[in-house]
Amino acid sequence: MRKAQIGIFGGSGFYSLFDQAEEVEIETPYGKPSDKITVGEIAGHKVAFLPRHGKGHKYAPHAIPFLANLWAFKEIGVTLIIAPTAAGSLQPNIKPGEFVVCDQFVDQTFSRPSTFYNGPKVVHISCADPYCPQMREVAIKACNNLSIPVHEKGTVVVIEGPRFSTKAESRWYQ
Repeated sequence: MRKAQIGIFGGSGFYSLFDQAEEVEIETPYGKPSDKITVGEIAGHKVAFLPRHGKGHKYAPHAIPFLANLWAFKEIGVTLIIAPTAAGSLQPNIKPGEFVVCDQFVDQTFSRPSTFYNGPKVVHISCADPYCPQMREVAIKACNNLSIPVHEKGTVVVIEGPRFSTKAESRWYQ
């Protein structure tokens, strides 16, 4: 199996990264990930890419198999994860097109598991500094080098999104 140290989760509309890559299919204790993982090379680094919603956006946000996705990355050696997202802001000083390199999060979801450690093994993980300081610095430096407006701190708040029990409800919302 191909190995990679860096993993990238693609978001809505970000379904592929490489022109040439090897596809890796992994089964995890949490089922299959969102899609096959592609492993390629960027600037001499082995990189794994996985579209979090699956190719073609087949998983709604609440249905993303995120435990399987993370487990699969771990299986191929990923230790650094880049997970860009597109979201709005409630802060008037943050404009569309600007980047926020988050340093904190608040998880207000309740309908999905929030840990790998539901027993029998119990592990307590600190969330005091949830984001990798080295990766944050890399992102901030890259934004500055490219003259991209960047906010060096921010808190992402994750909430339950709309859920539809039928295709009719989904069509109504669209």
